[in-house]
Amino acid sequence: MKRSGYLKRPDCSIYYEVMGEGPAIVFAHGLGGNHLSWWQQLAHFSARHTCVAFAHRGFTPSSAVPGATAPDAYADDLAALIDELKLQDVRLVAQSMGGWTCLEYALRHPAKVKALVMACTSGAVDPAAVPGFGKAEFEAWMKRAGGMNAAMESRGVLAAGGERLTREQPALAMLYRQINQPNADDFRSAVRGRIRAMRAQPPSLLANLPMPVLFLNGEEDTVFPSPAGPGLAKCAPQGRHVSVPMAGHSVYFERATEFNRIVEEFLS
Repeated sequence: MKRSGYLKRPDCSIYYEVMGEGPAIVFAHGLGGNHLSWWQQLAHFSARHTCVAFAHRGFTPSSAVPGATAPDAYADDLAALIDELKLQDVRLVAQSMGGWTCLEYALRHPAKVKALVMACTSGAVDPAAVPGFGKAEFEAWMKRAGGMNAAMESRGVLAAGGERLTREQPALAMLYRQINQPNADDFRSAVRGRIRAMRAQPPSLLANLPMPVLFLNGEEDTVFPSPAGPGLAKCAPQGRHVSVPMAGHSVYFERATEFNRIVEEFLS
């Protein structure tokens, strides 16, 4: 059974959907999505969990807000949503941009978070400072990935979806693009600029996370540097890392069966 609603915040409204019963999982989407991004996860996990998917502020159908400041309130919005729904021992699953939201919440409220999944993201932690993947490696990776992304975009391929998704699963790639479309390019660009500016925290910050933390990456990701994943996992006391072959930035969407299996085993 599914229910939905709007969380009233002082300056906006946050749309959310709840499905299933059991231990709670909250899913936080990336820059190219909204609550609809998680359709394959809600269908899978709602048989045994209370699943919550929401649209970050500024992302349809939540209220429109300035992109340049929207991420500053993400963790506050998540805290208010968890309180509103009276969720206990929450498991957080973050994709890309959602990592800023969930990591900050987990750092502020560690006792409330049972487990944290960071999919293709380091949140506000600087990947160029990760042990074993330093500034030189990061800059080289960014240069190489930037060229690949520009080539994909010139052919109408969304970098966050990836070349393989478009080639091997064209219908799924079209759905990915349709979920991405409701939010204006200038809004997403402003959000992207803000979260990149926020991505300056040291990896040592992860030592403050007492809960199990999974860093999950796609081997073919050209948006987030997957080589930083193992180093990030080592910085968290209960950190783990998994890399999914033949998958790009949006493993949850492109390889949902594998993503769901990995996350379910981790949460168990």
